[in-house]
Amino acid sequence: MNRICNLFGITYPIIQGGMVWCSGWRLASAVSNAGGLGLIGAGSMHPETLREHIRKCKAATEKPFGVNIPLMYPEIDTIIQIVIDEGVKIVFTSAGNPKTWTEHLHQHDITVAHVVASSKFAAKCEEAGVDAIVAEGFEAGGHNGREETTTLCLLPAIKKITTVPVMAAGGIGSGESILAAMTLGADGVQIGTRFALTEESSAHFTFKDRCLRLNEGDTQLTLKQLSPVRLVKNEFFKQVEEAETRGASVEELRELLGKGRAKKGIFEGDIYEGEVEIGQIASSVHSLKTAEEVIKELINDFNAALKRTKEIPSFIL
Repeated sequence: MNRICNLFGITYPIIQGGMVWCSGWRLASAVSNAGGLGLIGAGSMHPETLREHIRKCKAATEKPFGVNIPLMYPEIDTIIQIVIDEGVKIVFTSAGNPKTWTEHLHQHDITVAHVVASSKFAAKCEEAGVDAIVAEGFEAGGHNGREETTTLCLLPAIKKITTVPVMAAGGIGSGESILAAMTLGADGVQIGTRFALTEESSAHFTFKDRCLRLNEGDTQLTLKQLSPVRLVKNEFFKQVEEAETRGASVEELRELLGKGRAKKGIFEGDIYEGEVEIGQIASSVHSLKTAEEVIKELINDFNAALKRTKEIPSFIL
């Protein structure tokens, strides 16, 4: 049996990214009900809001689901305790040292996966005893690795130095790309953008509509002096680009960023002055579907691509 399916008790080795302002209980439960693993994104939730989403997700699905927790969250102790108290059994952590909470979560019978963007941090994950690793290339939306390593380069590098199951993330949006990732050694995949642009995603319709009309090259990694993030090239992006070009200080960039930019762009639908975070793969997504439809399409296209590989002639030395 597939190692990721076995680890999480799911049908397909497809994990939905726990994206801020997109990944509420509706999306997480829909993905889990369709055979993948849904994740609630705690990064944009107040503690009691997270508790509410966990309880609603439990009511909406009998299948496994998890919570994604950015370790830089200001109320991290409270968030961790809520996850424990509510009986969540799967946690994906990111943006921090996995050693800080992994053992504590394990003591409460919680399976832990950690998201990394480099081999260096993958090694730290193994030392910390995580159960699985997400190798996220810089094609991904949202906050990203400073190394700007692509998924196709990052994944095999991490596979060489780790023994735990590895999921590929960043630029994964089709059955063909899932097959490519598995050919490079991935045990499963984590997909954000495709699920951010579904009917169940809690993102604003205007955000979804804008992202469904993106072309190749319409997103770019920016704010590298603060925390690298992939954004759609809108008015806010242009302000950041101008500031960085003239050598703006970190303090000036922080002031420009202000508070709530991601909420403004993703949740409130201000596609001009908000942070519109989405992955590169968005340029190949042009219609709004349900999470179940996305998973069915991914599986069908994966199987068709796998069948086509048998028609490729072998190279004989």
